[in-house]
Amino acid sequence: MAEDNLTAVLHKPNDLRLEQTPIPVINDDEVLLRMDCVGICGSDVHYWQKGACGHFTLKEPMIMGHEASGVVAKIGAKVKNLKVGDRVAIEPGVPCRYCEFCKSGRYHLCPDIVFCATPPVHGNLARYYKHAADFCYKLPDHVTMEEGALLEPLSVGIHACRRGGVAAGHNVLVLGAGPIGLVCMLAAKAMGANKVLITDLSRSRLELAKKMGADFTVQVAPDANEAYMVQKVHELLGTHPDVSIDASGAQATVRLAMLATKSGGVAVLVGMGSRDVTVPLAGAVAREVDVRGIFRYVNIYPIALAMVASGQVNVKPLVTHHFSLENTLAAYEAAHRGDGVKIMIHVQRRDANNPVPFQ
Repeated sequence: MAEDNLTAVLHKPNDLRLEQTPIPVINDDEVLLRMDCVGICGSDVHYWQKGACGHFTLKEPMIMGHEASGVVAKIGAKVKNLKVGDRVAIEPGVPCRYCEFCKSGRYHLCPDIVFCATPPVHGNLARYYKHAADFCYKLPDHVTMEEGALLEPLSVGIHACRRGGVAAGHNVLVLGAGPIGLVCMLAAKAMGANKVLITDLSRSRLELAKKMGADFTVQVAPDANEAYMVQKVHELLGTHPDVSIDASGAQATVRLAMLATKSGGVAVLVGMGSRDVTVPLAGAVAREVDVRGIFRYVNIYPIALAMVASGQVNVKPLVTHHFSLENTLAAYEAAHRGDGVKIMIHVQRRDANNPVPFQ
């Protein structure tokens, strides 16, 4: 095994370095992975720029990366589900397995969950990384490593739709056409939504959303009138949305989700914005609009993998930029500028472990 373990380490805001770190030593229930693809998430950029994301704060150097796939390089003594050479997607959060949340099936709410690249836990943007074997999912031969890494954001979108109760025939409003908004749209369509309308400030992202299956797109001006936007949504859909999903976190989009949703419908809040926002709560309460938050995902990875493997969901168009591990800083700078949609860092040579060239 090569001793090279080049690793992306965030020391403090705006101080991201490539360093050699020790190759991890695995426990009996873990696997050592030779990493392949690691996507950049909005939370990664928050840590890099601000040293914090939500209430999670960087206090000591942290290895970045949590949207990832890799190849099994070594297995622990008790591992039965994987073998050396298996290509896997990595579910980045490993819970304690014993608390009330874990035992009731809501392990994502486990207070002791160990989640990649969430302080103080290290991530997986490195040549080698170790992980619990039962939170690694073997990829079918025809699924690419990029698709494996994209199961992480896709799982967020599926969980959001399930929290909203999206079902066949529903009309859905998605606010924000960034990576999470787009996977919410993909998940809603795959789950039988009748029509999906998606909004964003960016024309290029809306054009991609249209190509990926959105029925309607609305480019929003920064100073858009709220009442006009509600009316526009209703006119385009021809009805009020059964479910609205805010993937932005901005106060304006949170408000629009609550105002536009039909009486008795559901507004799902996915985006992480300001700690405090002003919302039209009285109106939502009077119309029995359920307002539901989500936190990551739970029991979703197998579903996301099945959707991708079957062709029910195509996540490939999300990847718009590719960088090598050696060019990690340039990749983060591109993400901060808002270039493209999903930026993928290739720890190994691109396509080294893909069955066919990635399109």
